[in-house]
Amino acid sequence: MLQNFAQSVAGWELEKMPADLETDFALSALPPHLRNDATVYLTDPKKGFYVGRKGSNGYICFVSRTEWEWAEFRNDLATPISFDAEGARSIFPVYLAVAAMRASGKFQPAQIKDTIESRIRKGIYKAPSKPGISYMLAPVMRVHPGTPDNKEIVTVSGPHYMFYAPYMSGEDVQFKTGTQGQILINPTETILGKGKGPYGYLILPASESEKEIIVHESQDLLRRLGEYKDYFKPEANGKHHSAF
Repeated sequence: MLQNFAQSVAGWELEKMPADLETDFALSALPPHLRNDATVYLTDPKKGFYVGRKGSNGYICFVSRTEWEWAEFRNDLATPISFDAEGARSIFPVYLAVAAMRASGKFQPAQIKDTIESRIRKGIYKAPSKPGISYMLAPVMRVHPGTPDNKEIVTVSGPHYMFYAPYMSGEDVQFKTGTQGQILINPTETILGKGKGPYGYLILPASESEKEIIVHESQDLLRRLGEYKDYFKPEANGKHHSAF
């Protein structure tokens, strides 16, 4: 029965990125001083994530190709993410499970979303137990720019720092719309209800001077990405969209 159902799932299989490009893209999420000793996860389209390189400093990095909150399969999503040891323990298991379910070819996107949501409600996946950080300092990302009710996807240049803020809502921080500086994002709250999203983040954009350095030092990576897929290339004016 499962085999018959698997044959009806459309769009589940991802294209395998060249391992050297995926490794360097994943590592670009981290600041340079953490890259040499970080663990790198790569994607096997038929199995999910696997360890491409074992590290020793507690940090992990990978390129996210599927976002379960949006309940859709896309082949043009590519977001370099890193986690410290706490994020690797508490948040990354969700990414592992999503990648494995998609790679099996047996799940519709909505089923993956329902499965993850159910596991969170049952306490199988838990929020971070202490403060921590996810570096997202890549020079370019292919991302959903908003909440799960917005299906748009764009290529952006927006290096930033994400600090774990489980269960935090906009009412807690009361940021003024349009204010420059920290941003709160919690897609799981949109799905699970106010105050119930375990995977919220306070986002601090890199400064303009830091962003310029990141982009300048990543010219070779940006060239390779653009040669791999056109959607990584900047627009005619030579710039990517800004994420912030």
